[in-house]
Amino acid sequence: MSTSQQTDPLIGRLVDGRYRVRARIARGGMATVYVATDLRLERRIALKVMHSHLSDDTMFQSRFIQEARAAARLADPHVVNVFDQGQDGEMAYLVMEYLPGITLRELLREQRRLTVPQAVTILDAVLSGLAAAHRAGIVHRDVKPENVLLAEDGRIKIGDFGLARATTANTASGAQLLGTIAYLAPELVTRGTADARSDIYALGIMLYEMLTGEQPYKGEQPMQIAFQHATDSVPRPSVKNPGVPEPLDELVLWATEKSPDDRPLDAGQMLERLREIERELGITPAVTRTTPLGVTREQATSSTGELTAVLPTASTGPTTAMEEVDNASRLRRAIRRRRAKGAWLAAVVVILAVLAAGTGWWFGSGPGSLVQVADVSGMTFPQASERLQQDSLVAVERGEHSLEVPVGQVIGTDPASGDRVDRETEVVVFVSLGPAEATFGSFLGMPEQDARTALGDQSVTVADDNAEFFTDSPAGSVVGVMIRPAGAPEDGSQDVPCGEGCTVHQGDVATLWVSLGAVPDVAGQSEGSARSDLERVGLSVAEDSRTEASENVEEGRVLRVVGRDDGGWLRPGDTVTLVVSSGPPLFEVPDVVGMTRDQAKAAITNAGFRVEYNTLWDVVLDEATEVEAQNPEGGSMQRKGTVVSLRIEGSF
Repeated sequence: MSTSQQTDPLIGRLVDGRYRVRARIARGGMATVYVATDLRLERRIALKVMHSHLSDDTMFQSRFIQEARAAARLADPHVVNVFDQGQDGEMAYLVMEYLPGITLRELLREQRRLTVPQAVTILDAVLSGLAAAHRAGIVHRDVKPENVLLAEDGRIKIGDFGLARATTANTASGAQLLGTIAYLAPELVTRGTADARSDIYALGIMLYEMLTGEQPYKGEQPMQIAFQHATDSVPRPSVKNPGVPEPLDELVLWATEKSPDDRPLDAGQMLERLREIERELGITPAVTRTTPLGVTREQATSSTGELTAVLPTASTGPTTAMEEVDNASRLRRAIRRRRAKGAWLAAVVVILAVLAAGTGWWFGSGPGSLVQVADVSGMTFPQASERLQQDSLVAVERGEHSLEVPVGQVIGTDPASGDRVDRETEVVVFVSLGPAEATFGSFLGMPEQDARTALGDQSVTVADDNAEFFTDSPAGSVVGVMIRPAGAPEDGSQDVPCGEGCTVHQGDVATLWVSLGAVPDVAGQSEGSARSDLERVGLSVAEDSRTEASENVEEGRVLRVVGRDDGGWLRPGDTVTLVVSSGPPLFEVPDVVGMTRDQAKAAITNAGFRVEYNTLWDVVLDEATEVEAQNPEGGSMQRKGTVVSLRIEGSF
């Protein structure tokens, strides 16, 4: 996505609680068009938003609303549908049909000159749409290739009725002459008036351009072009392109007559002549209609509420007076009349009118009043402000966090670089504040995927590989997070512990510590079984086991597993040592030979052994007894509780 797209504050916004803005399509002098999703009807639409600096201009507001009302009244498949018009705070918007594709202007740039069938097909569709508008009493007033949409599915539609007005309100002051100068009818230049025949003139110029690959009038200044519209006659397209048939030559000349009275009355009449030419040339445009030509939505709705489907048919009624007149003869008569009129006084009047109207239009609201926004990306704000001031624009600083652009450098502007705006327009300059802070709460015990989502939502990158440990926490839960600041060394010297929460920055890199669960409990197992279980989970078991006596665990069974010396969590690949029972511990048997009976008993009992002897010696005084021998012998190692047998003799 471009920088201008990233910095456009409307991208991602929900307008009027219904339209989710996805991306910007185009920007003009009056409005910006976005592609958006209608969440209520679950469909893609085009959202046309009036520029904020025009929101207080009642004239522009009325034009904006007029576009919605004008287009919404039409029910023709060759007119871009307008679904809704509304206000969200200070933002006025239109909801229109979204047509992915290109404009006729883009096709002309790519192909330069169209084939005759291509030009006829496009003109047929545009005339159909304009005929519907003219029959409904609407004049488009801005017919040009930029406003002809060629959809990917083959549909051809005319849009942008932003200048459309009722045919009864046909006066336009110099400030209102906003149509492109190359398609401006002479009466708009000289008298400032427009009706359906002004649209016809623009269509004639557009047909000439499609057939020849260039516009009929050229000049270094717009006033020169306007003067040619008012004084010269459009040449035959076949002069530039010999492949243009004569009927299309005549159609261009008829549509571009200087006097509106000599042109077709409206798009419907011109379309009738085009259909005759199509039959003469054997061209069949792929044009489909769902309503009768020029019928409004209200008129086209049947009693069942559905639109009536009508295909184009040949006229069976009486021909009009225009159809009865030979076009070539009528054009020759018109040329003779124009030559007879060629008085110097008329020329002077026309020149003065052109200069006055053209100058007013060019510098008042035409291209002469606009300047292009310079590209100031990468500059500091003072540098950007100075550069914009050179073009009479006012820079307004606004900080914005960025992961890519260094702190203090310009990210982009709004309006975007390359856009044309009025002088003294405020241009918002977005200056990088660097990455934004990202604050997190505790991650401990959180499932791994939840932790990844929480970090990613704040633009903290999470390493693909986790650090895994055997812990008492459930398998798959987070037991720690380490975050490395962007640009910090990878040796971990600047890593920030974040398991219990932290504040870092977007663009930093996090590594998750994830539990594998507890080390397998192998106590009481045989040494071989314990080795197998531990190695299965990725631990390495030392070859040499330790032995340790145990009162409770029989010899050869595992007592426990010894891990890291520091007692830290084990990781797969770590080496552990098994501690195996050697059985109960052994103790030294006291040597009691030579002791008296009672002395020997006490020594053996106190050492944890049991004693046995012939109890007949109990009736003899202790002083008269002496231990002659013992079994086990004194000094031998025996388990506690072992019975020591004494042989006693009298000492008398």
